[in-house]
Amino acid sequence: MKIKNPYKDKSWFKFLGNKYVWVLLFFVIWMLFLDNYSYFDHRFLDGQINELQDNKKYYQEEIKKDQEQIKQLKNPEQIEKYAREKYFMKKDSEDIYIIQFEGDTIQDQDKDKE
Repeated sequence: MKIKNPYKDKSWFKFLGNKYVWVLLFFVIWMLFLDNYSYFDHRFLDGQINELQDNKKYYQEEIKKDQEQIKQLKNPEQIEKYAREKYFMKKDSEDIYIIQFEGDTIQDQDKDKE
């Protein structure tokens, strides 16, 4: 007596019984999850590329700002202005008063050092 498969005539059974479907399914799973160049690895690497391109744009803008500042510092008046603002330098006949406001970051940093 031979046992008959009751699902043999069903369309989904014929579809899943096809060897090409199994090969295609294996290939898709392999490419999505298991391969060195899988879809998920590509998404991760694309994210890193976008982040690096954003960093590149930021640093190129900073380079342009620094180049303009260097051009300005070739003028002696600009050098004097820069020295007064950044390093609190003064002429011999001048007095400098530094005014600090509440919540000033310089004052907060001094308290942290103590």
